Formats: sequence, structure tokens, C-alpha cells
Amino acid sequence: MTEPSTTALLDAPSATIARPRTTDTALRALALFAAVRLTGMAALAFTGEKSWALLGRSWDSIWYLGIAANGYGARTLHPGPGLLYQDLAFFPLYPALIRAAHTLLPMLDAGACGLLIAWAATATAALGIHRIGLRLHGPTAATLLVVLWGVLPHSVVLSMGYTEPVLTALAAWSLYAVLTGRWIWAGALAALAGLARPNGFAVAAAVLATAAWELVRRRGRVPHRLWTGALLAPAGWAAYVLWVGRREGDLLGGYFAVQRAWGSTFDMGIGSARFARRMLLRGDHFVFPMALVIVAAGVLLFALLLLDRAPLPLLVYSGVLLSIAVCGSGFFESKPRFLLPAFPLLLPLACALARTSRTRPAQALLVVGALAGLSVAYGTYLLVYAHRPL
Repeated sequence: MTEPSTTALLDAPSATIARPRTTDTALRALALFAAVRLTGMAALAFTGEKSWALLGRSWDSIWYLGIAANGYGARTLHPGPGLLYQDLAFFPLYPALIRAAHTLLPMLDAGACGLLIAWAATATAALGIHRIGLRLHGPTAATLLVVLWGVLPHSVVLSMGYTEPVLTALAAWSLYAVLTGRWIWAGALAALAGLARPNGFAVAAAVLATAAWELVRRRGRVPHRLWTGALLAPAGWAAYVLWVGRREGDLLGGYFAVQRAWGSTFDMGIGSARFARRMLLRGDHFVFPMALVIVAAGVLLFALLLLDRAPLPLLVYSGVLLSIAVCGSGFFESKPRFLLPAFPLLLPLACALARTSRTRPAQALLVVGALAGLSVAYGTYLLVYAHRPL
């Protein structure tokens, strides 16, 4: 199915096909999504582990809680030669939200506040993803898009105190705002996304690229709202990067030096290729080959997204996230998590399943059920048994 062009979507928001009972379809999609995620949490509880602690206080969650409680600079680790882990690597929006929630709800500890924020953001993201799918492909594909996002192998992260739900929520609604020509909303949400995670710049890139295309297409005759949205979009990401740079004594390079000290660099995929080669030659922990398969699947899905002529903002957003995952070095096992916000990659699969559901519903149900089972089992394995950073 060929998708409408970005130009058509921006020029004629009112031309979108009428969708009856939009609220009903959104609630149905959200209910199916919640059922999958609650099943995963139930499976985690059956392991006998302290699931609440695992969800709210694992790996990166501990860093975010420390920032929320004590601010930046309170925690530094030296895990090995040439490595220095500083909390400055973590962007400030999620810790600020935790601190605000804990102030408003003092009866809850910070970990519980972090989970509430993550779960609320996950629901908000699911609704935004549904709205995009509905606009582009109709109610069946929109529902399947949300469900597929919920059954990804690493979707257990959506139930944890991590920043991927917050980024995805802001990204989904910012992209929807771009598709509907609401430039100020798009820019403001992109600015917030840039404060959520390092790869949150992908949202600003999508807004800027689409704005630039509109500027060229209309020969500069664009409304002031477009200029305002474009200026807002990168503001959050740039502000934090410059703040860290000033604090570290290197305005433009300070933040990237902090990332390098964590072992994370953008090296055009050289480090990832070397790691994959070592892994394939000697064999390694199960999470590593699984991560390789998921990243390869992401590349294939992006190619399909290109062939389907997806709207420009979705292509740019997904492409930037995929480039960061593929070409960045360090923490190979975390690459699938970095791709969780790249929900537009699932559009070709959602459309294919929607077509299948009309002619062979049993087969479509079998595919979704198999993916849900894999998601629940693998998510439990990652959190309880793998003992590797997510």
C-alpha cells in the first residue's frame, strides 16, 4: 500500500479519510496493548523475583533516581581502564519528572513515581502511535501498529523506569503534529524530546527536515508558525549538550567527551562490526546474537518503509534512530532498546498483517500471538536471568 505523500498530508489535513468511532478504536488498541504488557508483568511476578524492584530499580533506572534525588555530579563510577561513568550522560527530563511527582505524591517512593511516569508515558505513546497509524492506513493497521510495538522483544522496557516511553510519547505526538501542520506543537514537543534522551534529537531532525522541504517546495512562502516550530525543535537537546559542555569546560565537545568516557561513540559502525565479528566467531551470551538479529530486522524494515514511500518526517525520525543504533559503539546489547522509539519501522508489518487479517484472520492472529509469547518470555529472561545491562 502506497502511503500519502508528506506534502499532501501537510497541505490538506481535512482531506484525511473519515474515521468512524476514532475513540473506540483507540481504546480498543490501548486495551490490547495493556493486555500484552500486563501479561509480561504477570510472567515476571511468577519468577519469584522482586518484580517491583526489578522494574523500578534496574540498570539505568538507578542513575535516573540518583539524579532525581541528588542532582548531577553525585555519582561517578570507574568500571575499568579508560572508562569513567558520569551521570551527566543522562538527560534531565525524566529525573525532573520523577522529582516533581515525588513532591506531589510524597507517600510514594521515587522508584514508584518513576514507574508511574513511565507507564503514563507508555499509554500516551500508544495513543499517539495509534493516531498516526489511523491517519495513514486506517483503524485495523493502526491497532496492529500499537500491538506490534507492545510485543517487540525488548518491550519489557516499556514497563520499566526507563526513558524510552517518555521519548516515544513526545515523538509520536510531535510527528503527528508535523503530519497535520501544527508546527508550534511539533517544535515544542520535539524540544522536550530532546531533553529526554541523547537520541531524542531524531525528533528535531524530523521536524527540521520537513520544515526545510516545505520551505523549498513553497519557495520561502511559509507561515511564521513553521519558522517558530523549526527554531523550537532542537532547543532542548542543544541546551543540555551546551550546559554539560560549559560544566566540563568544553562548550561544544564536553558532552561528547562524557559519552566517550562511557565507551559510547559514533564511529560509523566500526565498533559494532568488530563486536559482531567476535561474537559470531566465538559465540557469546544469548542477548548479543538476539540484539544483532533485531538490529538487522530494523534495517530491513527501514528499507520497506522507504519502498512504501512513508511520509518524510517518519523516514527521517526512524532513519536517525536506526543510524545511531547501527553506527554507535558501546553497549551492543542495548541497541534493540535504542530502537524501541522507532515505531514507524513497524508500519510495513502492520499493513501486511492488516491485509492478512481481512482474508486469513487466523494466520494474522497466530503471528501476533507468537510475537506476544516471544516478547513475554524474552522480556522475563532479559530482566531476571540475563544479568546484562538493558
